[in-house]
Amino acid sequence: MEIGKEYLRIVIERFNSVKSLGDKTLNQLSEEEIHWNYNSESNSVAIIVKHLSGNMVSRWSDFLTSDGEKEYRIRDEEFIDDITAKAEIITVWEKGWKVLIETLTDLSEQDLLKNIYIRGESHLVLEAIERQMAHYAYHVGQIVYMGKQLKDNNWKSLSIPKGKS
Repeated sequence: MEIGKEYLRIVIERFNSVKSLGDKTLNQLSEEEIHWNYNSESNSVAIIVKHLSGNMVSRWSDFLTSDGEKEYRIRDEEFIDDITAKAEIITVWEKGWKVLIETLTDLSEQDLLKNIYIRGESHLVLEAIERQMAHYAYHVGQIVYMGKQLKDNNWKSLSIPKGKS
């Protein structure tokens, strides 16, 4: 078994699984719900989507050859809720995931032990993948949690519903 190839297969599958949770949540939310936030310090689903996409495009574009924090990224703007249409939010969401999955698909087993940089800090490719998996799962978990709060009894479970084990 070529463990590096198997790892890349599994991690792509895991990222797609995390994306699927976000997809299924976004599909349940209305335009208004996507922009809901608990208070001025919390982020809406729309803002989290912008942040995730901004991070993905920055981190995974030219992944092996340039720092993951690109000069063109203006991170603070990701936290401004300025996209009104749900369709545009979904376009932004898909853009980030597309860059991520295409980059992972293009990696080889030999790439896993190469060094890349994120904000000037060296990481093994393997380490950078795990770092981003944790980051993306954290934020998608926030999206799912907000979706459950907003939909209440109308929430369609993303796994085994309560009482159906």
